[in-house]
Amino acid sequence: ILSTWQKLAPLYLIYQIQPNNPNIFITLGLLSIIIGGWGGFNQVQLRKILAYSSIAHLGWMILVLSFSSTLALLTIMIYLLMTFSLFSSFMLVRTTHINSLSTTWAKIPILTVSTPLILLSLGGLPPLTGFMPKWLILQELTKQDLAPLATLAALSSLFSLYFYLRLSYAMTLTMPPNNPAGTLPWRLNPQHNTFLMALTTTSTI
Repeated sequence: ILSTWQKLAPLYLIYQIQPNNPNIFITLGLLSIIIGGWGGFNQVQLRKILAYSSIAHLGWMILVLSFSSTLALLTIMIYLLMTFSLFSSFMLVRTTHINSLSTTWAKIPILTVSTPLILLSLGGLPPLTGFMPKWLILQELTKQDLAPLATLAALSSLFSLYFYLRLSYAMTLTMPPNNPAGTLPWRLNPQHNTFLMALTTTSTI
């Protein structure tokens, strides 16, 4: 809730009381992107990583709010969709630590493919869905003669991209310390969550 729906109220409040000088929002947004990316750098708890990710994405929304409220709304809607899909995936495999992500393949193999795509989409890699709002925001900032700010925001987002890649690596390219013996859990109790798969597809493509 803290990372998704609870953002709507403060964003609406900020939009209603936005000052005439957009420099306040620009500074606040850029600081949020930097703090969110830097804060999640060495975290190992998934909740903390996603919390800092939430701060960074909020910065992108605040950054463009003074220039285009429609673009800010589009950004938060896409973010809510991706975050809900990601939280649902982590809840399904019951993991809270980065080291336990390596057991995903033994529990629900399809999530080993779909969840990293959501993470890379949150990082803003093309041609995934998460790239579109960031690209549009950078384009809008450039139109407002704020090309240096757009460049700084893009470079600052590399911090966030690092820990998304770190999570993807832990999930797909590492082996669990103790390989499960015998029949794998997903064979004993198959779970076909059609809604989650559809949501994941929508979040990434």
